[in-house]
Amino acid sequence: MSVEINGITRVPRSKEAARASYNRLSRWYDMIAGGSERKFREKGLDLLSVSAGETVLEVGCGTGHSLRALSQKVGPNGQVCGLDLSDGMLMQARSRLDKSRAGQWVSLQCGDAVCLPFPAESFDALFMSFTLELFDTPELPMVLAECQRVLKQGGRLSVVALAKKKKLAVSLYEWFHMRLPDYVDCRPIYTRELLTEAGFHMVEAIELVMWGLPVDVIMACKEQA
Repeated sequence: MSVEINGITRVPRSKEAARASYNRLSRWYDMIAGGSERKFREKGLDLLSVSAGETVLEVGCGTGHSLRALSQKVGPNGQVCGLDLSDGMLMQARSRLDKSRAGQWVSLQCGDAVCLPFPAESFDALFMSFTLELFDTPELPMVLAECQRVLKQGGRLSVVALAKKKKLAVSLYEWFHMRLPDYVDCRPIYTRELLTEAGFHMVEAIELVMWGLPVDVIMACKEQA
């Protein structure tokens, strides 16, 4: 397998290995990464600006923090769906949602975003936080094409992702990613360019920093036909 495609580092582990890794980590994930991801996740949710009664999908919902926040926003007349590759992570998400009344209007599904298990034009909004960069480089356009397919006309997409920039911290992170993929699993990607190439219209883009690494927080929309 080539190390890079179009300047983006490849993902060396298989989907089966990724699922097994997240299943093992699921009970401890919030202790390991939950705190460091929080402010970026919340900024992405702010940009998405979900309203009461909307239908929302989170791809890579993990342990359910964003699902709970989204369900509170859409209310009983809306619907939130969470998709994750790891059934262990979904178990943690369901446990968290069961403690909240808003969890009643959240459904969870185990699956792969390369082929989303939902009909076309099902959702008003879609959210991904530190998820898109987990997919191998050839799959990135496929995932975004699926996002286009399941969003309604004019639907919104908010993405939080490590950003590929010419920085020493990025190069070091990529070096560790290739050698320790179970521990350094995501890697920086050209988020803005990928969204534009997938046909999304950029609405707002913010660059933040986490541990010296640039993070893109982007809101885009599916253009009206």
